[in-house]
Amino acid sequence: MQIHPLLEKQITKHLGIEALSNPEFATIIKMVSASYDSYERDKKITEHAFEISEKEYQDVLNDLKKENDLKKESIEKVKQALTVLDKKNASGLKDSDDLVEIIDILNAQINVKNELEQTLVLAKENAEKAAKAKSDFLSVMSHEIRTPLNAIIGNIHILKQEEHLPHQEEFINTLHISALNLINLINDILDFSKIEDGKIKFENKSFSLKKLVSDVRATNKFKADEHQNKINFNIGEGIPDFVFGDSLRLGQILNNLVSNAIKFTNNGSIDINISLAKEIEGKSYVKFAIEDTGIGIEKENIQKIFERFTQANSNITRVHGGSGLGLAIVKKLLILMDSDIHVESVFGKGSSFYFTLPFEQDKKVQIIQNDGEFTEKDSLEGIKVLLVEDVKFNVIVAKKMMENWKVLIDYAENGQVAFDKAKENKYDVILMDLQMPVMDGITATRKIRENGINTHIIALTASVSNDTQAEVYSSGMNDYLTKPFNPKDLFDAIKKAI
Repeated sequence: MQIHPLLEKQITKHLGIEALSNPEFATIIKMVSASYDSYERDKKITEHAFEISEKEYQDVLNDLKKENDLKKESIEKVKQALTVLDKKNASGLKDSDDLVEIIDILNAQINVKNELEQTLVLAKENAEKAAKAKSDFLSVMSHEIRTPLNAIIGNIHILKQEEHLPHQEEFINTLHISALNLINLINDILDFSKIEDGKIKFENKSFSLKKLVSDVRATNKFKADEHQNKINFNIGEGIPDFVFGDSLRLGQILNNLVSNAIKFTNNGSIDINISLAKEIEGKSYVKFAIEDTGIGIEKENIQKIFERFTQANSNITRVHGGSGLGLAIVKKLLILMDSDIHVESVFGKGSSFYFTLPFEQDKKVQIIQNDGEFTEKDSLEGIKVLLVEDVKFNVIVAKKMMENWKVLIDYAENGQVAFDKAKENKYDVILMDLQMPVMDGITATRKIRENGINTHIIALTASVSNDTQAEVYSSGMNDYLTKPFNPKDLFDAIKKAI
């Protein structure tokens, strides 16, 4: 009989070896031996189980260590986030390791940040509404002021063309100068607003530098005569006949500088000097200098004159007038054109304002139109024009201008009438006002184009905004004139169309 060794040893020791072979003990010995065997098996299993648990225990410990390190790392990152959001409150958590507490504070700061962002969004929306309201207001004011000014300036041009008594010449010239001063002031206010709003766009079209400066000289002649000043124009060698650029903005800069020089000069001279500074990579760098023999500027006041609504001193405005916007606009425009304005002045002797701009030369052969006052002898005989305008005074002025040129004129008081007439009649040109009752000019133009009518349409607009100009062209119009316009502008626009 096979028994457990330990049991065999114990029986032999205590009962003697004979007990192992005693039949009476055989059954009991067999049962006890089985128990010993079972114990051995359980012991081995238990020992093996403890060995597995120890390994697993180490694995758990390692995992816990990793989690603890991750927790510390997370706490540090949350602290860093808190420091970014709120450095003051975050400093109190320097030694804290309570992740829940820190996350609660972080959530609170995130909520504060979200509320701040919502406030900023609301403020941005309000600012945009305010900007739009300002833009709309300026647009309406521009229209409401320019519309009657168009009639005033138009009538002045007509009076200048017609016979009048010698003593009336001074009155007409005074009216002309006053109207031009008013329109220049309106342009300055509107342009300064556009510059501040970043809405200035520059054109790049071919124009004659010589003619542009000649026009600036002619525009300011009446004002110069009023101050007993002489305007001289000097152009240096090598200046291209035609260049690409924004003639409107350059003209505005020069007009503001010349007008400013005239304002502070009496019984003197204003020189407009153009010279070639250098040529680099096919570009001509042209220097423009406006020099006067006026009152000059004290050295400490030179920078002040380029601030908006500011002049060298408070007495200047009372004595010489002016809005204080002209030179501010000049400086801002030149900066936008990658240039700047420079000043040299001797108090009591005069000033020199100068700047340099690069131009690409237009090498196509072009003919510069003769300078000189526009006269009623110019003719557009036989040209049929539809005038679309709802303001009676503007109708009278435009009709009078075109009658002098022997134009055949038809009239429509709103866009709907214009559309109906354009379908029934053939016109060479349509002069289309924009803001009218019943149907505006933009809508009328679109309907005309949708019906396959290709008549040349020129917008007559009191708005000078880039958005309006874009809308004019997108509607299908071919050109535009900004009110108030002079007879030559209208004549040239019609002639170009045919």
